[in-house]
Amino acid sequence: MITIVDYGLGNLGSIKNMLKKVGSTVEITDDLEKIERAEKLILPGVGAFDDGMSKLHERGLTQLLNKKVLEDKTPILGVCLGMQLMTQKSEEGSLSGLGWIEGEAKKFTVGSDDQKLRIPHMGWNVIKPEDGFQSGIFSSKEEELRFYFVHSFYVELKNAKEVAAYSNYGKPFVSAFKKDNIYGMQFHPEKSHRFGMDVFKNFVNI
Repeated sequence: MITIVDYGLGNLGSIKNMLKKVGSTVEITDDLEKIERAEKLILPGVGAFDDGMSKLHERGLTQLLNKKVLEDKTPILGVCLGMQLMTQKSEEGSLSGLGWIEGEAKKFTVGSDDQKLRIPHMGWNVIKPEDGFQSGIFSSKEEELRFYFVHSFYVELKNAKEVAAYSNYGKPFVSAFKKDNIYGMQFHPEKSHRFGMDVFKNFVNI
């Protein structure tokens, strides 16, 4: 059973449908008792950092998620904003993040005149898993791993050993991280067709 945390933001239905396609049983809930019993968790998210943290606090989810992730070591996957909320803070807002990962979300800059970046970064891009991460959640028969991105902020980590994959948009940025039972992905697996199905299948089988 995969439990998708419903705090009012994110492509919940799309994630559920993709997980069902790879053979997983799935529930979407903000019920504390159901989340307490969860075997694996997904923290989705689309929107602003402070809005996301506020909604987690309002629904009484923050303390429970801390227990599940830090004490019970329940596997959890953060998607897009969900990944950013796992860090300490964001340039987008003033609230503290969950703080499970040492790092922060920073805004893409437009760049120089000869390399103007369109923000948000939107569309398909390649990820390059770091050494040691080519297996596990990124194991795939595909020679090139391509995923769909929509974001204006990216995560900068303090510990390079927690970087699971990089992508490039004007400069290299962290497109995935892993620390113990905590996984974060800046891209949207639920919008990434067979590439996303592989990632979800691997997460289900952890």
